Amino acid sequence: MQIIRIPGFNPGPMTGAGNNTYLLPGRTPTLLDAATGEAAHLSALAEGLGPDRLVQVLVTHAHQDHADGSEPIAARWPDAAFRKMPWPERDRAHEVAWQPIADDELIPAGDGALRAVHTPGHAPDHLCFFDEAGGTLFSADLVVPGTTVVIPASHGGSLSQYLASLRRVQALAPARMLPAHGEPIDDPQAILREYIEHRQRREEQIVAALRAGAGRPEDIVDRLYDGLAPALRGMARESVVAHLIKLAEEGRARSEGPEWEIA
Repeated sequence: MQIIRIPGFNPGPMTGAGNNTYLLPGRTPTLLDAATGEAAHLSALAEGLGPDRLVQVLVTHAHQDHADGSEPIAARWPDAAFRKMPWPERDRAHEVAWQPIADDELIPAGDGALRAVHTPGHAPDHLCFFDEAGGTLFSADLVVPGTTVVIPASHGGSLSQYLASLRRVQALAPARMLPAHGEPIDDPQAILREYIEHRQRREEQIVAALRAGAGRPEDIVDRLYDGLAPALRGMARESVVAHLIKLAEEGRARSEGPEWEIA
């Protein structure tokens, strides 16, 4: 399967150097993710397509940096279909006719086919797409090389689901992963193990902070994220809350109003 990386041209504090989108030319020209609609992205996509028409856009999840480019792409390629796993309250923000994708669905794309793999946690509608013939997994925001993935607890994130998604992808054993941010991942098992171990260490730190009397998520952030840039404090709090909710689901922590404690 031929793969052309089309950068999103949207660098920022949360996107790093910007999004990766991937064009699969061939019998069914397909774009994976829509980025944010930057003119440079549209131009690069047109160059990658050449004389071919864009048949479909497969959106991995409804976060802005993956879906906001849908309308500009639809305006330029009005015959293209737009597909994703439904997240109704977020999907309504975009004026495109979303076609649903189901978990485990096999979708013709490029000169082959992609298996849709539902991997919730970062977002409830999060999908990876697996080229089973070639062993490449388009992993979206499941992992980001060199950093961790935010689990936005107040916006549909779930740490329990996220860990299950990491283990599901471990079982698929892809040969490489192409993330939505950062460089290709040539040793997927190593980074997946690292991510699971990181979450276990963070959980242990949060349990220790609770035992030491840090009851509010903000207090835990202060203990665990020394020197954190102010712009990232909100995301750190989201991840802490995601851990606390997981502990509560397991009967290991409880909350009274804004305060948390060991159960």
